[in-house]
Amino acid sequence: MVFRPVLMSLKSFWNEPSNTNESGKKDAFTSGPKPGELLTEVTLPGPSSPKRRANRIPMFRPLIQSWKRLPTPVVAHSMRSTSNGANCSLKLANKVAVVTGSTNGIGFSIARRLAQDGAHVVISSRKQQNVDRAVAMLQKEGLWVSGTVCHVGKAEDRERLVATALEHCGGVDFLVCVAGVNPLVGGTLKSSEQIWDKILGVNVKAPALLLSRLLPHMENRGQGSVVLVSSVAAYIPLPRLGVYNVSKTALLGLTKTLAVELAPKSIRVNCIVPGYIHTDFSQVFTEDSAVEEHLKYFYGMQRVGQPEDCAGLVSFLCSPEASYITGENIAVAGWSPHL
Repeated sequence: MVFRPVLMSLKSFWNEPSNTNESGKKDAFTSGPKPGELLTEVTLPGPSSPKRRANRIPMFRPLIQSWKRLPTPVVAHSMRSTSNGANCSLKLANKVAVVTGSTNGIGFSIARRLAQDGAHVVISSRKQQNVDRAVAMLQKEGLWVSGTVCHVGKAEDRERLVATALEHCGGVDFLVCVAGVNPLVGGTLKSSEQIWDKILGVNVKAPALLLSRLLPHMENRGQGSVVLVSSVAAYIPLPRLGVYNVSKTALLGLTKTLAVELAPKSIRVNCIVPGYIHTDFSQVFTEDSAVEEHLKYFYGMQRVGQPEDCAGLVSFLCSPEASYITGENIAVAGWSPHL
């Protein structure tokens, strides 16, 4: 009974036969505003004017008045505007991100996405030519990036990375640790002590030590975000990746521990867990069709992932939109390892 007058009004409204206004022109409802034009007056279907129509249906009056008060839309800027400074309309504008292992694969895609979203990104990897190529490529796209050589397993290289970030940017807001190694394809118990030290040193110890050097500078910014990169091998170990599986499992625990320790400092720590992603690092598995078929059959995976599938999630975890998310290990696999 309460809605009967509204329903009757709507019925008579939509039954009007014409979609032109009194001047014979098409209404805005059917023709739409011109590109970039703000819709300040709504002309709905029917021969009568918007004013008469609003009077006939009082429920539309507040809506039309609200539309008139909407701010003028912000004109989209080219990404090239970020080459000399941050575009303040972007969600990561005026932020600084350090990304390790970021000259190819997942790391490069993450660096590109963070820069596209407004951050100044400090790129790093072990070889100077790879750093130069990645920096040149992204700067050519108009993105705000710099770079330096950094083998995260070496203390002097970590110090250089921190110094480069401070020199170019004056501080750091985000740390994304992608760099990892797997020097041995083989069983866990067949691995030498040297192999254990190298894999755990680079994949687990280095992210923690690098963060410890950057932490004071992130605290100075008032808040920050850390994203570690594990692997689904942490949940479903692959027989040929022995110690590597262990190292990626350790990152899940490191994420949760750091999240608790750094929460009082307003620094969030999360971890992405990539699955079957097409990169040079995973080539030994992407070339094995049996692995892909197994994942499709048992877990319903529909395709092999691309590095870009990880980049958007990292950008989100660094953004204010994720300000209430910390301590999470999030799979990016096209299937869930928890099923």
